[in-house]
Amino acid sequence: MLNIMSMKKKAAADAANGGKKAKTSAAKIRLQKDMDDLNNIPKTMAVSFPDPDDLFNFNLTITPDDGFYKGGVFRFSFKIKEGYPHEAPKVLCTQKIYHPNIDLEGNVCLNILREDWKPVLNINSVMIGLQYIFLEPNPDDPLNKEAAQVLSTNRAVFVSNVNKSMRGGSIGSVTYDNVLS
Repeated sequence: MLNIMSMKKKAAADAANGGKKAKTSAAKIRLQKDMDDLNNIPKTMAVSFPDPDDLFNFNLTITPDDGFYKGGVFRFSFKIKEGYPHEAPKVLCTQKIYHPNIDLEGNVCLNILREDWKPVLNINSVMIGLQYIFLEPNPDDPLNKEAAQVLSTNRAVFVSNVNKSMRGGSIGSVTYDNVLS
């Protein structure tokens, strides 16, 4: 991972080479601080950077060790804009999964990614929120209304649907991605 000192050294080198002073954005400095705080994330999460020089785009993998989704491997892409931390990150699930709070396009219904976002929140807050919706899906604030309805009315069918979908099975006319490790 990058650190603030290496960013300052790079900026100084860029300035010396080009005669121009390179600026580091406030969003990048804050994001670097957030990344440094991720050194102690739970073993059920892993962060990866497709481009190690790009802190603004990274991936998160969650492997729940409890709950309905135990045994699954769930991947999310994070896209951070220059308005961070005043703008929430854009988070998408990159797999088609059966979940009340994640729609078939990968959009995630998590209150801190929408109306409850505040600049004091950070990337770790979002990651913990994502992990939590795998432990306790919220049928009262759904993006996948059918899954939420099944969870609310027939828990046994919901569990069966989750297990079938995690193996790459179909529910209704939708075929889900196999997410089992």
